[in-house]
Amino acid sequence: MLAEFFGVPEEELGGPVEDKSYDPALKLPLSAMDDSWIKVPRLPVGASAGPGALAQDEQPFDSFGFSRRWLREQGLESALLSAIRVEGDSMEPLLRAGDEILVDRAPRPFRDGVHVVRLGDNLVVKRVASLGAGRLSLLSQNMAYPPVEVGADEVEIIGRVVWKSGRL
Repeated sequence: MLAEFFGVPEEELGGPVEDKSYDPALKLPLSAMDDSWIKVPRLPVGASAGPGALAQDEQPFDSFGFSRRWLREQGLESALLSAIRVEGDSMEPLLRAGDEILVDRAPRPFRDGVHVVRLGDNLVVKRVASLGAGRLSLLSQNMAYPPVEVGADEVEIIGRVVWKSGRL
């Protein structure tokens, strides 16, 4: 009680020596904690939720830590993930400017959903829906932006958005 009051370890007041080989809050060995987190690179690239952003330098500048277990439960392969920021307002309220999104670049059969796509030299984040006959619709959440219909050969699907983070 005195150690807590003074903000010092109990051992400084003659108490037992603290075992520092585990995190008392999680009851996990530190070595297990270190192995349980995956660093997903943050790229200095913005995917436009608007008219389009040019892809610049794609070298990581930072990383986000994700639980290895959570990634496995989601069916995600850490080597094929990256985080980028959203720019613009066309995907509001789902995605807002400044949000960070986790992009899964694993090769999978296409299914409708929110994707990062390269359209010419621009990276955009849109809801992508198949129209059949090799056509796709790039849809914004913000109704101020009309749908864009493109041929499947006109866009490169970079990856599916599987997670987002942002300020409230």
